[in-house]
Amino acid sequence: MEYIHRELERKFLAMNSAFKTIMVTGARQTGKTTMLKHLAKGQRRSFVTMDRFRDRELARQDPELFFQIHQPPILIDEIQKAPELFETIKILCDNTEECGLFWLSGTWSRRMLKQAGDSLAGRICILRMYSLSQREIAGILPEEPLDFSFQALESRSRLFPVNNAAEIYTHIWRGGMPARLGMDREQAEEYWNSYVDSYLMRDAVEDNGVTDTTGFHRFIRACAALCGQQVNYSLLAEAAGISGATARNWLKILQDMGIIYLLEPYSGNDLKRMIRNPKLYFCDTGLCAHLASWPLRDALMNSAVAGHYFENHVVAEILRNNTYAPAKALMSYYRDREQREIDLILEQNGILHPLEIKMSARPDPRIVQEFAMLPKGGRTLGNGEIICMIGRPYPITEDQSFIPANLI
Repeated sequence: MEYIHRELERKFLAMNSAFKTIMVTGARQTGKTTMLKHLAKGQRRSFVTMDRFRDRELARQDPELFFQIHQPPILIDEIQKAPELFETIKILCDNTEECGLFWLSGTWSRRMLKQAGDSLAGRICILRMYSLSQREIAGILPEEPLDFSFQALESRSRLFPVNNAAEIYTHIWRGGMPARLGMDREQAEEYWNSYVDSYLMRDAVEDNGVTDTTGFHRFIRACAALCGQQVNYSLLAEAAGISGATARNWLKILQDMGIIYLLEPYSGNDLKRMIRNPKLYFCDTGLCAHLASWPLRDALMNSAVAGHYFENHVVAEILRNNTYAPAKALMSYYRDREQREIDLILEQNGILHPLEIKMSARPDPRIVQEFAMLPKGGRTLGNGEIICMIGRPYPITEDQSFIPANLI
């Protein structure tokens, strides 16, 4: 398969010139090692994977000898399997001023991140990678960050084809795992079964201490049924046959593993009127569709939950955009006790950008009037948008527009 360029490449190379160690982490199969190998082409950089038993045992038992044999600059894959290397990496970093010596990749786990943070504080930059975005799959990587002014949206739209529901739901149903691309239905079914059993469940047990594998499997399926909705801990606990406290812990584990994203409620001044629970989204909608047993794209697209999956898709794409951007925005949502809601709020430099997400080609433009209800708490209300299935960007007011979902 031809290499697919990743948006994280720009940020990784920028950090490579400022840090001695850079770690790319995230869920399994998202393309971390593939990207790093691509960036290492033409360099004098050795490659070692901790999947290889002999190298892993040497790294664990004699880290100093390991680095005499495998000298930096080096790319070490599956670093979470040999955390004993971190202390020696620290020593080697302290003996040089050269940046970019150590490139590390590994699956996200609490234990590994704590060990890396404790050993390499001030010496390491940790970057998270998600599965492929719709932009990456299409090979369209805009140079400018996502700007919500109508002029910027109109300029951005010239890079993209006209928005199309079938293509959007193809991406939603298929997801963005690189290995999943090009598979037929039967192959995809076996891929996802293997992914859940061989990677997700194993990492939950080995790296995160889950002992009730049957309950955990029921739990992640229950999470898939709640995608795009507010977390109901009691419902999740009941579905998995576990306590509410365990449900909270398992949800945090799935978030740490890069499987789900929890969108926290907006914090303004009027906190007493806020609903506290986060909203639950899957970082890869293809995995979510598999766990919820949607075997066909059209069945999902025409189902009663199609709107939840569309919202999940939009939030996941903006999450990728925000993670790889030069400057990050704070993401949240608003809902008060009268059930008035704004689906997504991006806050940056004291400016609030409220976003509504509608699976419609002709949403009611009066929706933008609800943006005024947002308690600003000293912040400024910026451009607000309705992300939807419209073909091209279209202005609603001077500060609000319709945005095609394929532009985000």
